[in-house]
Amino acid sequence: MSNLNNTDKELLQNITDTSEFNGAYNIRKNGEGVERNITNNVNIVTKQDVSGIDIYVKENTKFEYVHIPVIITESGINDIVYNDFHIGKNANVYIVAGCGIHNDHHRDSQHDGIHRFFLEEGAKVKYIEKHYGEGNGTGKRILNPVTEVYLKKGSILEMETCQIKGVDSTVRTTRGVLEEDTNLVVSEKIMTHGIQTAKTIFEVELNGENSSTHVISRSVATEHSKQEFKSKVTGNNKCFGHVECDAIIKDIAKVVAIPEIIANNIDANLIHEAAIGKIAGEQLIKLMSLGLTEKEAEEEIIKGFLK
Repeated sequence: MSNLNNTDKELLQNITDTSEFNGAYNIRKNGEGVERNITNNVNIVTKQDVSGIDIYVKENTKFEYVHIPVIITESGINDIVYNDFHIGKNANVYIVAGCGIHNDHHRDSQHDGIHRFFLEEGAKVKYIEKHYGEGNGTGKRILNPVTEVYLKKGSILEMETCQIKGVDSTVRTTRGVLEEDTNLVVSEKIMTHGIQTAKTIFEVELNGENSSTHVISRSVATEHSKQEFKSKVTGNNKCFGHVECDAIIKDIAKVVAIPEIIANNIDANLIHEAAIGKIAGEQLIKLMSLGLTEKEAEEEIIKGFLK
């Protein structure tokens, strides 16, 4: 990958766990595509009307990886990208995305990624998205991902999102429209510190019979940071929805959870659970009795909570 320097490769390593890709991939740097590869089963096409790409996965494709990471190393950039994923009937693929920002200067750097998933009948996708910020500058690192999911009969999308560290402000929006016998599973992990802010918006419509969704949000808010989790699940048919929001709060941080569940059908089974609290004293005492300091005990508890 001749267009990438060491900083670029380190950012890619942090958000994708690798800096060398096999299979289909598209690497975006500072608002432009810099590296791309396609395969017999996965095609990537540049959009003509807006900035972004269309990813086409052929039907019956099995267990291929698609990487679409974004890295930003310029201060003051505001990058918006629109990526659409067209997943063919009975395909089964892994998609790894995410954004890493390196900002050493005083101007804010921002990336807004709008991703839409269109899954045909029987398709299955595991989607992994990580966000990460670093740099010594005073400019903010801002990430606002939007994910829209459209599931046709019998399709499944499993989504894992993680805000690793260094993100000053984020609004994470996920919307889903589910037809019959579909399943949307979302797992998010967020940690904030300093004066960082993080907001999650989750909205799903369970339109098809036997459609279901399961959402787990785990977060840790420390120092002066603020977090908000807002969810809305609407059951319009015989369906199942379960939303679980768990947060650990420390110092003088603030956490808000706003649940909304709407049943428009007698067979809609919808559940929302939310828990916000500090680390239990007995947990600290137990670990400290094993020789850990209070700080080390807290770190181990948080690590296990976000694992």
